[in-house]
Amino acid sequence: MQDEKNTSRILPIEIAKEMKQSYIEYSMSVIVGRALPDVRDGLKPVHRRILYSMNELNLMPDKQYRKSARIVGDVLGKYHPHGDSSVYLAMVKMAQDFSTRVPLVDGHGNFGSIDGDSPAAMRYTEARMSRLSLELLRDIEKETVDFVPNFDETLKEPAVLPSRFPNLLVNGSNGIAVGMATSIPPHNLGEVIDATVHLIDNPECDVEELMHYVKGPDFPTSAIIMGTESIKEAYRTGRGKVKVRARAEIEELPKGKQQIVVTEIPFQVNKARLVERIAELVKEKKIEGISDLRDESNRKGMRIVIELKRDVNANIILNNLYKHSQLEDTFSIIMIALVNGQPKCLNLKEILHHYIEHQKDVVTRRTKFELKKAEARAHILEGLRIALDNIDEVIKIIRSSKTGAEAKERLMEGFALSELQAQAILDMRLQRLTGLERDKIEEEYSELMKKIAYLKEILASEAVLLEVIKDEITEIKDKYADPRRTEITHADGEIDMRDLIDEEEIVLTLTHFGYIKRLPADTYRSQKRGGRGISALTTREEDFVKHIVTTTTHSRLLFFTNRGRVFRLNAYDIPEGKRQAKGTAIVNLLQLGPGEKIATLIAVDSSEKQGYLMIATKKGIVKKTAVEEFKNINKSGLISIGLREGDEVIGVKLTDGNEDVLLVTKNGMSVRFAEKDVRAMGRTAMGVKGITLSDDDIVVSMGLCSEGQDVLVVSENGYGKRTDIEEYRTQIRGGKGLKTYNISEKTGCLAGAEMVNEDDELMIINSDGVLIRIKVSDISIFKRVTSGVKLMNLDDDVTIVSIAKANLEEDEETEE
Repeated sequence: MQDEKNTSRILPIEIAKEMKQSYIEYSMSVIVGRALPDVRDGLKPVHRRILYSMNELNLMPDKQYRKSARIVGDVLGKYHPHGDSSVYLAMVKMAQDFSTRVPLVDGHGNFGSIDGDSPAAMRYTEARMSRLSLELLRDIEKETVDFVPNFDETLKEPAVLPSRFPNLLVNGSNGIAVGMATSIPPHNLGEVIDATVHLIDNPECDVEELMHYVKGPDFPTSAIIMGTESIKEAYRTGRGKVKVRARAEIEELPKGKQQIVVTEIPFQVNKARLVERIAELVKEKKIEGISDLRDESNRKGMRIVIELKRDVNANIILNNLYKHSQLEDTFSIIMIALVNGQPKCLNLKEILHHYIEHQKDVVTRRTKFELKKAEARAHILEGLRIALDNIDEVIKIIRSSKTGAEAKERLMEGFALSELQAQAILDMRLQRLTGLERDKIEEEYSELMKKIAYLKEILASEAVLLEVIKDEITEIKDKYADPRRTEITHADGEIDMRDLIDEEEIVLTLTHFGYIKRLPADTYRSQKRGGRGISALTTREEDFVKHIVTTTTHSRLLFFTNRGRVFRLNAYDIPEGKRQAKGTAIVNLLQLGPGEKIATLIAVDSSEKQGYLMIATKKGIVKKTAVEEFKNINKSGLISIGLREGDEVIGVKLTDGNEDVLLVTKNGMSVRFAEKDVRAMGRTAMGVKGITLSDDDIVVSMGLCSEGQDVLVVSENGYGKRTDIEEYRTQIRGGKGLKTYNISEKTGCLAGAEMVNEDDELMIINSDGVLIRIKVSDISIFKRVTSGVKLMNLDDDVTIVSIAKANLEEDEETEE
């Protein structure tokens, strides 16, 4: 009988079906209970339980730290029946400023490092909540969220936190579930809140509009995101990839050597492993030219130094490091989160929409809680007011009652009071009968009625409710938001950035040691001739400004080097600096070879399709090449002229093929010849002779006669003059030319020459980096063979090194 009974309890089940069902249940348990964050508060269960447990332990930011072991033990014993290491490591990550964009835990002790060092054991470290984590838990005591039983149903825990800021986007999330994974990058708190406010005001807006506020991920380790199209794709679809590149600068060292200094690395890259990988690349000879590698990081910041051998191209080394190491890394974006307990892939708008809906629920529930509390208090105050208005009769009833219960009954009957009101009257102290206390009750009642009316208004109007959400979230932004850390730059092949940049007049300066910067044209005020000028930049010792170009932000810049190569950059790619800033090293923008320097740069308008570039060298060679030949210039540059030994490029001009060219030499000679005398040649051609020079002479300037009606020359000692161009007759190319300046010991040799008009302005810079801007009309006209007048006062051992014409309207009052 017993065997038959046992047999009847055995049910035949298909094993494949049972395995499938059990695995699905396991998968959902992992997805919901462990690996994926909730879209509302951006937290996984373990993080939520840690913060709630710390809140219960009263570990506020202004309280003392408590041992991590105590916190972990509390979380394990009450809410999270898993391994202690999983809880501790989750808490550690929330405290690491290189892992979490806005840390939610304030850790004290060794919490690990960006080099991959493990944190100290939990018995050694201490922790408490950070100030911002309080905003995740704010109002949790006001019945704003649902509470569910813990694992053994002895306690209650929150199903979600109120989360008064969009934590899912701000701190991001990473997790591998069963059959799916999430990878949400961190973002800037201020940008995300601005987007949330915009969506509240414009619920029908699209993802593109929100991207005006959320520019892209903002990683705690900073670095640079290459390209915007991939970001847009991720925000539109919920999936995408972004390329993140380390911030690296090329620094000049003595004796012609260079070094690459890395100050920021991609998110989640282990710095120690990165340095090891670079060392392996050198050892395996995949990258050659590195002489030393060291990590100089300290508490002030990151600094990885890669010292290079002499005569290697630093830009080529850096590009190879980007290619073969994690100096450039890809961050995958998969924005999967739990929506009503179900995993969903969400775009940017959907994440913010679900967050706003959560906030509407939180604020509504808080308002109902506060209204209930306020109405209960108002009810008591109403009873006290009745008692005070009838105090003699109330005292008579109480004195004549045998028990408290009898007094309560008689009060309820006599004045139509509730049981709570009657009890409050019985509990009232005699002190409340004083006039001052009576006034306090009336004042409190009046304030409560105003508060009740306001709370009812919130519940009655969604517009008022949304205004409350906006005000509170904006207050968090004002209190906690910080500047964006991760720079976003466009990648090759993306849309033309000129369409997004206003066209403005600018001044570009390039120093002798290769520091370049961009400034608004109105930075320099006009001055009278003979002034001392204003400082154009702070240069390093013995450095000085060599080139000045006035152009617009939409121009393309062609950089011609002394070795006859040409590079191209957009004007807006030059970093803007302050007037006295040193600028950016040009080697960080162009792939210059060892000892190669920029000889000149010119601005070419994007609409320029016809015309030629006339190139001149210091040995008097000239060459004419069609602009079209410089249309496609890659990052490594192109040859612009084939140079003879010892020669260098000194000037380049944009022409229409029908110009008269004027060459001016250091010793005061000049030759004017027709451009037609120079036939058009290929890019790599060597050119023809433009002027015959004496042994100690070199060409310092090339100008086009159509650029002005006068020839303005400036000497090294600050003297200068204007001479009518008609005094320079056209000659045959290649001759010795005419004398254009009377050189003496007082004037010094010529520093430069320009073709000018009466309404032009001239910029002059000396070897101390001081610039003066004067009107050409203030400079006297002299005959060809004269010395001119003093244009700029100079201290001893200071000389003029560069001049440039500024065709700009005067926008400030002329000063003495």
